[in-house]
This record gives sequence, structure tokens and C-alpha cells, in this order.
Amino acid sequence: MHLPRVSLFAFVLAAAGVPLYIHLPRFAAVELEMSLATLGVILLAIRAVDLVQDPAIGWAIDRWPRAQWIFGTAALLGLSIGFPLLFSLEAGPQVALWLTLTLVLLFSAYSLGMILLYGRTATLAPGSALPDTMRLAAFRETGMLAGVIFAAVAPLAFAALGGDGYLLFGLSLCAIGVLAALLTAPLWRRIPLPAEGFSIARYRDPAIGRLLLLALVNGLPVAVTSTLFVFFVEDRLQLQGQAGLLLLVFFAAALVCVPGWTVLARHMSPRKVLLLAMPLAIAGFIGAAFLPAGSSFGMAAICAASGAALGAEMVILPVMFSGALNKAGLKASEGFGLWSFAGKLGLALTSFALLPLLQGAGFTPGQPNSDQALWALTLCYAVLPCVLKLVAVALVWRLPE
Repeated sequence: MHLPRVSLFAFVLAAAGVPLYIHLPRFAAVELEMSLATLGVILLAIRAVDLVQDPAIGWAIDRWPRAQWIFGTAALLGLSIGFPLLFSLEAGPQVALWLTLTLVLLFSAYSLGMILLYGRTATLAPGSALPDTMRLAAFRETGMLAGVIFAAVAPLAFAALGGDGYLLFGLSLCAIGVLAALLTAPLWRRIPLPAEGFSIARYRDPAIGRLLLLALVNGLPVAVTSTLFVFFVEDRLQLQGQAGLLLLVFFAAALVCVPGWTVLARHMSPRKVLLLAMPLAIAGFIGAAFLPAGSSFGMAAICAASGAALGAEMVILPVMFSGALNKAGLKASEGFGLWSFAGKLGLALTSFALLPLLQGAGFTPGQPNSDQALWALTLCYAVLPCVLKLVAVALVWRLPE
């Protein structure tokens, strides 16, 4: 198996994903002076593009298997070009347009890379035993978590050296992306598959439908907390400059726990492992709702618990979906195109709903806020995800062993 190449490609994608999903809302609100409502509309519009784009990407990857090294290179270069563009934007009358165009490039490249990676790892050893599949998934998700840790630390390190943290991070990602494109090229050598047109009818299998619904519902709490994380840390808890370190705790906990969840899944059903892990995230949401301002150690403990739960979900859910695709005789890349869209739809729904809601409650990032505005932020960040996670647990409970 191409385990090191899988980890390297996952590393680059994850390093690119952290700014898009976590730091973008505050960057747009504070640095670009954009209203939360406008940002919510932009993110929803991009998801509308994904509605057509993600399944089409999955179909194209399976339709032209000999061109997959081109797809992989295009994904890495798109991210490498997009980030210097994104973080060189300045506030102005045309900023919304340029932000939208840049985000379309970045999210398209990110989608292409993610669908390509998950589809390829699902077919490296089709029909293999669960332990082998879990081992491959563990390498992929370890690379992912290493990438997000790099993304959490690198901008802070560049800023401490006196530079523009995110611009320099984007340039470093460009160099890493070029190197990764060269080193991972052998990963995309595949046997040509017969071409078929995309049809949603082929995905009416009940097992696939349940897992796609779970991907959407379980992705909602992550989307909420990712969108509002920096707001909660810096505006609600008044921990200015500590968001990066807390992200490091969160993803380091996930990285440390991945091997343990993987071993446990070899001795228990994946469903039972999820039912053990997901309550940790619920406990974290409950704890966050009661944190007082300045509680850095409390937030670090919550990040550690939530990160541990994330480690299990990152490894197990894609493995379960891959197994369902194999049983149904469906193509992996096309299926993961739908999986990718189901996950990203949550980000659009939460951004479109919550960002204007917070603005209506009087919340302004980086400025003094009323108790009412901060309470609205707490409800959105901690209470709502807790409810959504309980729904996800109920869906897991109904899955077959």
C-alpha cells in the first residue's frame, strides 16, 4: 500500500482546510470589514456550486482514471495559489466579489483533493478485511491531523518572527504542495474502469442513505463550532491570541487518540466505538456553555475531550461508508463526491443561519459586546451543537452492527 503517500497528501489537504473552516469567518469580519450576514450569503452561494460540482468531480475521477495524477496536481496547485490570494485581500468596495472568486478556487481545489483521496484509499484494497481498511484509514487521518496541527502552529510561528503569518503560511503551503505533487504521483496509478453516467438512483441503498444522512447531521456540530470557534475563544472567553494554541490541543488530542480508536475498532464493531466516542463531544459542548471568561485551562480540557471524539469519527465514518459502497458495488470516488457534499452542506447551512442571527443579536467580532450578544454566541457555539450531536448519536444507535 502507498501508506506514506496517503499520509502526505492528507497532510497538505488538512493544512489547507483549517484556515478555510476555522479562521475565515473572523478574518473576513475583522480584516476585510465584512458583515457576518454577507459572509453567510457568500458561503451559501459556494455550497450551491458544490451541489453540482462535488458529484461531478467524483464521476470525472472515475471516468478518467489515467488522469488522476493531473487531478491531484491541480488540487494541490489550486490550494497553493489560492491562499496567498486570499490573505492578500484588503477591505474595499470590491472585496466581496474577490473573496467569492478566491473561495470558489480554494473550495473547488479542496473538494477535488478530498474526493480524490478518499475515493483512492477506498479502492487501494477493495474487499479487504476490516483491520486492513482501518489501518489505511488510520494512516490517512494521522496525516490529516498532522496537517491541521501544522496549520495551527505555522501562522503563529511566522507572525512571531515578524511577518504576515497567514501570507507566509500560504507561501509555505505552496512549496509543500509542489513537493507533495511530485512525491504522491505513484498513488494515482489505477486500472481503467468502465465509464458510466452519474445517477442518483444508484445510491438508493438504505445503508448508504443512512450514512449520508449521518454525515450531514454529524457534520453540523463540527460546522457550527468551526465557524464560531475563534469568535467564542477571543470574544466570549476573552482569550485573545490563544485560539491557535487551543486548536493545537484539539487536534493533538485527536492525533493521539487515533491509534487507540483504530485498535478498539478491530475488537468491537465500528458502531459501538462511535457510541463510546461521541458522548465525549457532548460533554465538551455542555462544559463550554458554563465556562467563565478567562478560563483557558477549562477550554483546553474541553478541546482535548472534543478532539478525542473527533479522532474516532474521522477514522470510522469514512470506513463505514466505503464498506457500504463496496457492498453495493458502487464506485468510490463518485460516492465520496456525495459524501463530501453532505459534509460541506452543514457548513453552508450553519453559516447562512447563524452568522446573520449573531449579527441580529448585536454581536460584533473584535469589539465590546453586550451580555445578550455573548449569550447568543454561547447558545450557538455550545448549546445548539449539543442538541445536534444527540441527534447524530440517535442515528448511530439505529445503524446495524
